[in-house]
Amino acid sequence: MIQNIFRLKSLDRFILKEIRGPFLFGIMAFSIIMVAGGLLFKLADLIIERGVSLGVAARLFLYYLPRLVSFTIPMSCLLASLLGFSKLSSNSELVALKSAGLSFRRIIRPVVMAAFFVSVGAFFVNETLVPLSERAAANVMMFEVLKQSPPVFKEKIFLREESGGKLRRVIYINSMDTRTNDMKDILVQEFENGRLARITSAESGKWIDGGWWMDEGSVFEIKENDEISLMFRFDRQALMLIFRPDEIKRNIDDPDQMTLPQLYTAIKILERVGLETNKLWMMLHLRVSIPWACICMAIVGAALGSRPQRSGSSVGLGLSVIIVFVYYVIMSFSRSLGEAAYLPPPVAAWIPNAAFFAVGTFLCIRANRLG
Repeated sequence: MIQNIFRLKSLDRFILKEIRGPFLFGIMAFSIIMVAGGLLFKLADLIIERGVSLGVAARLFLYYLPRLVSFTIPMSCLLASLLGFSKLSSNSELVALKSAGLSFRRIIRPVVMAAFFVSVGAFFVNETLVPLSERAAANVMMFEVLKQSPPVFKEKIFLREESGGKLRRVIYINSMDTRTNDMKDILVQEFENGRLARITSAESGKWIDGGWWMDEGSVFEIKENDEISLMFRFDRQALMLIFRPDEIKRNIDDPDQMTLPQLYTAIKILERVGLETNKLWMMLHLRVSIPWACICMAIVGAALGSRPQRSGSSVGLGLSVIIVFVYYVIMSFSRSLGEAAYLPPPVAAWIPNAAFFAVGTFLCIRANRLG
């Protein structure tokens, strides 16, 4: 029994060793392709046309790189399993493993497990490093490259206040004049013990004598049974806001620079004021679904690579590009359907993964029978 367990663990290490090199190669190769396909020309244009220094261009390159790499991770999972299993197939090692009584499902188990952990890693990279790098790149482009001052009007501003790790208030400002600090359409949500307790809405607001004030508004109470009742109306009321005008001007409201909790909060506030949120819902669900494409890509690549063949890394790279292109075509089509409300955003976001998982499962069953 102990020897059998050890043999299976040795098999897992052997399979993972075969796909580790192609995975790292895929990260490098696909990153170079994406950089050469767009980012390099953009940076060259900034250097030549706008006289941007090499130092600024290098910083932009580093800031844009995390998002590019996050897109290459599912591609690299596909390439790694495809090349790894192609090598096993060409060396007749897959035939030997199947002859020893191992099913193809057992053989690809370490690949699926590795793809799972890669998906988790990709998800956390998208939620931590990518928003920070996108924010840094946007600041460099605006203030150092384009030499722009902060915009006169900021729209759809979301501010969060937390206390003791718990959400205390969420403030939504539809628009703000950064010169006069005048605000329009203000919505304040107050939470108690994680539950929405009060909502304050006001038509306008302004920074006066070191404090924020709201004009022409109402305060509503949210009871535990979700019943909403009007508490009172006001002509002018103080808005106890910890942010000063200059801090609000720096507030980031680009969805690409938000984490998932921030994006979800923004969507809920927009829904409360009756604005369209389908595009933001699609963005949120795609942020979740795309990292998990690693598993689907790995299964498809392993099944395709298991076929008897004599192909090198160049053929595998080309086939991977074609498969990834098909995936993103399906994703673009389903995304359009989700944004147009023809499909629920959760369904539209997961259609590409579901389609590739179904194809990969079919190919794996076929590969198992061929063995």
